[in-house]
Amino acid sequence: MDDSMSRKGRLKSLRAVAVGNALEWFDWTLYATFSVYLARNLFEKSDARSALLSTLAVFAVGFFARPIGGLVFGRMGDRVGRKTIMVVTISLLAISSLGIALIPNYQDIGLSASIALLVFRTLQGLAHGGETGVSYTYVAEIAPSRHRGLWSSSVFVSVTLGVMAATAVAAGLTSLLGPEAMNDYGWRIGFAVGGLLGIYALFMRRSVEESHVFEQQNEQRCSRKLSRPEMFRIARNLIMLNCTTNVAYYTWVTFGPSTAIARGMDAGDAYRASLLAMAFCLAWLPICGIISDRIGRKPVMIIWGVLVVILTYPIANILTTEPHTLFWAQIMGLGAWGFIASIFPAVLSEQVPTQARAQGVGFISSVSVAIFGGTAPYLNTYLADIGHEYLYHYYLIALGLVAIAAGLLIRETAGVDLADITPPGAAPQREIIKADATISP
Repeated sequence: MDDSMSRKGRLKSLRAVAVGNALEWFDWTLYATFSVYLARNLFEKSDARSALLSTLAVFAVGFFARPIGGLVFGRMGDRVGRKTIMVVTISLLAISSLGIALIPNYQDIGLSASIALLVFRTLQGLAHGGETGVSYTYVAEIAPSRHRGLWSSSVFVSVTLGVMAATAVAAGLTSLLGPEAMNDYGWRIGFAVGGLLGIYALFMRRSVEESHVFEQQNEQRCSRKLSRPEMFRIARNLIMLNCTTNVAYYTWVTFGPSTAIARGMDAGDAYRASLLAMAFCLAWLPICGIISDRIGRKPVMIIWGVLVVILTYPIANILTTEPHTLFWAQIMGLGAWGFIASIFPAVLSEQVPTQARAQGVGFISSVSVAIFGGTAPYLNTYLADIGHEYLYHYYLIALGLVAIAAGLLIRETAGVDLADITPPGAAPQREIIKADATISP
């Protein structure tokens, strides 16, 4: 079953998905990285804090659009194939990025500027929700079963490269243009670059091969509808796997430089420190993927949860206005995050049978991201503003305990063929087929 795609075809398809993932997260991260400039140019800036909170609220709106994208595009991916939907979503992401780059300032068109940002951010959220479920599913399905953890790590290697590229663009533009020009037009350059690169990713994705697991499912036509208890167990597992991952990532990584800048750190220094920490993470992710293939998903999940509980306070308290403190804070955060990120596409895909995999992973993951990841920056900023930042730390620690519980609850799926994945609590597909063969006359 694993041999139905050639190694050359697998690697070509993996590269195409990786480029698209990198671009996806370049665009997505750029919004967070340039949130200060968006607040100054596309909202009423007489109250700087209110404008920034409004920008973060629109950031959250993009997350709430993701479940719709995950549901719609995920369902289409389970019906017409993974490849077609990945082409559609990358096109929408490119359009939304170019749109943000071209929005006139608030002082030129008033409230329409804020509304336009909301529209493009919503479009970006829809595409991102669909992209996540389908691309995670696709990479897991084309990977050799014995090395699915390693192949899965490539997703967040490309994601990290996209985040690094966004951070590097921010650092480069800030150094070259200076604060005034950066505020006037420099931030638009980053979004324009993301949109133009989308065309390149689009052409690469048109050449990928369809997932052999999906094609086999269509040929056999043996899928059945999931029962409500099965859907509940799948949703429970996916939410527990998602919640801690999203809150920790957006707190420690995506908004790390913005938090440091808000505390008085030089913007260029913050971006460079973050960039260096992410460079170390690139080498760490494949190692974590290999570890999961050898010891299993469950132990890696438990290690991740324990590290969240242990590191939350040190990461929060180490940060000052010195760039090296941001570097070490993100080294700790990314070191812990690498355990879950390396296996994330694999372990999510391993919870859902083929006939509902893209929809299940896309929709439920996007709901979790909206509830937990999308609200994390706003909640953190709000609690810090009213002097109760410690409550946010307790919140993150509690989610670390949820991650530990998830590691104990899910069944071990390392090395299992994805075509044999059944709903939680059901017998493996091969056992069902053998039983049916025994019963049949």
